[in-house]
Amino acid sequence: MTAKAAPQPAINKPSAPWWRVLRDGGWPDLSRVRVYAAMVLTAYLPMLAVVFAQATGQVGSDFLAFWGAGHLTVGGHPAQVYDLAAEQAAQALTGTGQLVAFVNPPPFLFATLPLGLLPYGVAWIAFALGGWAIWYAVARKLAPPHLTLAVLAFPGAYLAASHAQTGFITGVLLIGGVIALPRRPWLSGALLGALVIKPHLALLVPVWLLAGRQWRALASAAMAAIGLCLAALLAFGWQTWAAWPQAFAVSKVLMAQGPSAFWLRMCTPYAALHQHGGPLVAMVGQAALTLLAAALSALAWRRSRDPQATGAVMLAATALGSPYLFSYDLPFLIQPLCWLATQARVNGWRAWEKPLLVLLWLAPLATRAAALPLGVNLMPLAAAGLLWLVWTRLDHPQHRSVRSAVDG
Repeated sequence: MTAKAAPQPAINKPSAPWWRVLRDGGWPDLSRVRVYAAMVLTAYLPMLAVVFAQATGQVGSDFLAFWGAGHLTVGGHPAQVYDLAAEQAAQALTGTGQLVAFVNPPPFLFATLPLGLLPYGVAWIAFALGGWAIWYAVARKLAPPHLTLAVLAFPGAYLAASHAQTGFITGVLLIGGVIALPRRPWLSGALLGALVIKPHLALLVPVWLLAGRQWRALASAAMAAIGLCLAALLAFGWQTWAAWPQAFAVSKVLMAQGPSAFWLRMCTPYAALHQHGGPLVAMVGQAALTLLAAALSALAWRRSRDPQATGAVMLAATALGSPYLFSYDLPFLIQPLCWLATQARVNGWRAWEKPLLVLLWLAPLATRAAALPLGVNLMPLAAAGLLWLVWTRLDHPQHRSVRSAVDG
């Protein structure tokens, strides 16, 4: 008989150290991404319930300004939306006892008009959750199927919903404008031109379109902006446009504050510099960064002719180059985040890129939560990091288009 060899004990290979797993993109894998996104979405439910109770209770909400403006417009008094006494009387109907000034230009009244037909609480839910659904319907086109849950759970979207603010509207316009540019430049321009409702978010759009020689989109954007203004003039009267400058006085009071929580809630370099260095330092520093952001938005076309790639640069740069942004304005950042993820899927993850992308995904909510305790809003650093990651991914002609990654 031949003797059988004794079975060899199993040898467990030592697992790679945690830092190497992070560096090489081993964490998180796709199954963990789905689980983490589902956990975050579940956590949003009680958080939104608390916020809704506060919004309809004594704390109030930014949404008061929109509902009050809608109520006055439905009542046939659109010019009074900029009158603080009239707004206070309208908002008093909610029982919150709070006042939030309406400062958006008259074309935004087209968005607030339907809200005035609903009770305040119902309008809050419709605006916050309806806006989230519409934004998601557009934003999910940016990502492959296995990342759509992470898109839905984007913390920047939660912030727009919890404030019942304009971030979903402007996010749809910015993201939709970038997505539509290659095949539907007229639609792209119309969406981007509609940002006349919040023009400081479109600061880099003309530079981006001009540098890319996107003449049809540029013409369409101009026509959309002018058309919306004329439509507002016809619908709401010249008195409403004449009353709009009253809102500037409110903004002037806010911007004249010294170091305060107001500046910590803003997420721009201007706000951080104003809080810690004063208005002159803030103005000079923000001007330099805005010029840099504009230059990168233009130069991106020299490194890539893909509008999704250059659009990712422009949108990431917007978070750094615009002087007046709040955390609820940031749902548009899902586009550069998704662009980075799909590029990595095609060309491989760079060292430390995946954990950095996770941190940037979390950044809108994390920096907002930490701003008051730390005494500084770190979102400008996150925006700079996102812009750097996108810019260094632009390796034309080697880099591939996002569309090939999504479609593949």
